Amino acid sequence: MSGLSELRLGFIPLTDCAPLAVAATLGFFEDEGLAVELVREASWATIRDKVAVGALDGAHMLAPMALAAGSAILAPLALNRNGAAITVSAALAGTIGLKGEGLAEVVAARRASGRGTLTFAMVFPESMHNYLLRDWLAAAGIDPDRDVRLVVIPPPRMVERMRAGEVDGFCVGAPWNAVAEAEGLGRILVTASQLLPGGPDKVLGVPATLAEQRPDDLRACLRAVIRGAAWADDPVNREDLIAILARPDVVGAAPAAIARALANEIVFHRDGASLPRREDGLWMASRMVRWGQLRAGVDLDALVDRVYRPDLYRDAAEISGHLLA
Repeated sequence: MSGLSELRLGFIPLTDCAPLAVAATLGFFEDEGLAVELVREASWATIRDKVAVGALDGAHMLAPMALAAGSAILAPLALNRNGAAITVSAALAGTIGLKGEGLAEVVAARRASGRGTLTFAMVFPESMHNYLLRDWLAAAGIDPDRDVRLVVIPPPRMVERMRAGEVDGFCVGAPWNAVAEAEGLGRILVTASQLLPGGPDKVLGVPATLAEQRPDDLRACLRAVIRGAAWADDPVNREDLIAILARPDVVGAAPAAIARALANEIVFHRDGASLPRREDGLWMASRMVRWGQLRAGVDLDALVDRVYRPDLYRDAAEISGHLLA
């Protein structure tokens, strides 16, 4: 590894860490002159904190988390579109529809009987999962802040919490929805691709200081991850991708669950999925305002332009030849 620039990149065990896992496994980082240590983290809060203080040089990150950091964290690359889903317990699955039909009646009946309220989990307040879950509940006539209980649970813990009867449903990224369904604990009720087709999800979040102080290393990192994303999208590589993600040091889920998750319309690179699009940032920022995470009147255009950096993506992609295919 002598002569290679060192980077530490964090990730959470989810299917959409694939571009990073592929780039590390297949030597794409080394091809770009980088010695990258991938660090498997336990929660999104840990990811945020370690990137913020420089303990990580970048990470697989919830896109709204980067926006919430203001200008301290940049998003020069998108890691995926689609892939998340809302799963409800087996007991609840038979009583409500895809759009939440019947959910308001269930909530009212539980309240009237004194059995308390339903509990739904999401992975972090600043996440697409929170916004998709809240929008879905609101469309079903449920006030997410009054009619149900919302809790934060790290993705790998979702299934065990449902197994313990602590949650009635959750919105999480793949493969944990498929794992819950495979165990007979719940049913995937609606996918992110049905709620918001082509919707954004994760980004590669990096400290602004990395772009300022080590621009060549950032470009090299982006080139390797873009190459990993393109490789992950190629159907020819599907079985090898499943094997990489199933490893205990990556996602650590059963290959069958990962295969099911990858079939859930997740996209890593094709059709421009790697490009951090300004309109995606604005959509997420609007949800942050709607749900009280940003005050009304904040200049959303300026916020998104500071954080979402398609210019950095294009700079790296044009050099490598991996354009927006």
